[in-house]
Amino acid sequence: MRPHRGVIEEEDASTLKLGADFQDAHCLFVSEVKILLDASQRSNTSEVYQKSLNYVTQFNRFTNPDVVREVRAGMNEEPIHSLLTGFELAQLANLCCEEAEEAKALIPSLANKIDDDTLQTFLNQTLDLKKFQS
Repeated sequence: MRPHRGVIEEEDASTLKLGADFQDAHCLFVSEVKILLDASQRSNTSEVYQKSLNYVTQFNRFTNPDVVREVRAGMNEEPIHSLLTGFELAQLANLCCEEAEEAKALIPSLANKIDDDTLQTFLNQTLDLKKFQS
């Protein structure tokens, strides 16, 4: 919880109450963070950097930078872009769910925002990109 103008605001990712610090933040998914860390690898050898790099390497779902760009491009297409927040889209890319039902169970805020067919179409496109990366 964090005080905000005399009121205590409870943070809850399941309802997209992420707190003031994240209200206007641009969300990246793990594979995008890996690309950024790889690009700065030569100039940074701190322990925090190495731990972060190890984490994103372990949980990276998309290993090809072109595929990462394609996933992000898919996130910016309609209707998915106008239906979901950046946080929800990043979570979908991180989780790589196979079924709309699974995605809605893991990301509760999706439940009443998007129909299963639209979500499943996006998930299938993302999974196809993941499957065909080299």
